Amino acid sequence: MSLAVVDQIAKAVLYEGYMLYPYRPSAVKNQQRWNFGVLYPRAYSDAQKGTDAWMMQTEVLVQGTIATRLNVKVRFLQLVNRSLGRVRTTVGELTKAGAQEFEAVPTLVVDDRILQPWQEAIEREVSLPALSIEQTSHQPFVHSFSFPPEESFEDVRDLSGNVVGVIIRERAILNGVVEVSVTHVKDDLFTVRVIVGNLATDTATSGTRETAVTKAMCSTHTVLVASGGEFLSAIDPPEAVRDYASGCRNIGTFPVLVGQQGQRDTLLSSPIILYDYPQIAPESSGDLFDGTEIDEILSLRIMTLTDEEKREMRESDVRARQILERTESLPVDQLMKLHGVLRGLRAVTDKP
Repeated sequence: MSLAVVDQIAKAVLYEGYMLYPYRPSAVKNQQRWNFGVLYPRAYSDAQKGTDAWMMQTEVLVQGTIATRLNVKVRFLQLVNRSLGRVRTTVGELTKAGAQEFEAVPTLVVDDRILQPWQEAIEREVSLPALSIEQTSHQPFVHSFSFPPEESFEDVRDLSGNVVGVIIRERAILNGVVEVSVTHVKDDLFTVRVIVGNLATDTATSGTRETAVTKAMCSTHTVLVASGGEFLSAIDPPEAVRDYASGCRNIGTFPVLVGQQGQRDTLLSSPIILYDYPQIAPESSGDLFDGTEIDEILSLRIMTLTDEEKREMRESDVRARQILERTESLPVDQLMKLHGVLRGLRAVTDKP
């Protein structure tokens, strides 16, 4: 298993659609979250009659023995609401205890900075202990997890050092579950099932989508590693097991083999349709939050942004600022590499 390759692909999946060009909160396309692999609280999903999913299911074939061990890891983004406040009277420090000293505002202008509300995100990871096929074939292994709510305040200072505003970050409680089970198919063939669910059930989550998404699991995906066994491709399984592979039921996710070509010990179950052994183009200088991106076009478009647009992009999100800084410092030779490359050439014959 190549951890670097797996992590690179998983990262791309994690931040797919996180923020879109022109990478500004004021852009219409960034006014509402549309990440892939969003698992809403079950109460909200039930209220919507299942149109917005609360769970996803992976089913794949693995060749091995009862001693084969499985490592399961679930990764997703949790949204953090960022709002703004203007201080009523200039103070030296502002803490939660002094929250009454500011008023909520839609935009905060501080010297040459323009701050706007936004939904930031933090990475979450749920790792299960190593599980043997024997252990999970008798009864499902169920792992519940929870991340507590949190509220934080960040002082905003002007050029004179005075606290003139505050950034408030709020994160809701998040409860979920991961269930792993194995079914013996025949001989050395088994079906592995992984269910990931969002179990938030309080009444507040059964209201609007804007409320529900604050307790959602975004860009949810699962990484499975087999020790002493091998996964079989769900896209192109061996002929002898095609019928069994077609019987696997995947809900909201698409399992593919990842790592070096030919390796079969690691599988990524992604909310985005991929092929086996996906790769990030080596010419790409960094993530642009669009896995099907044409780096050259997006880079050139970023370069044409006005100074005001770049200022908003720079202040909107730390990851957007990194994109801007990387693009503005992109060497010409690196930019030229984005223009195109030929791969997979083969000889042309006269045969039809």
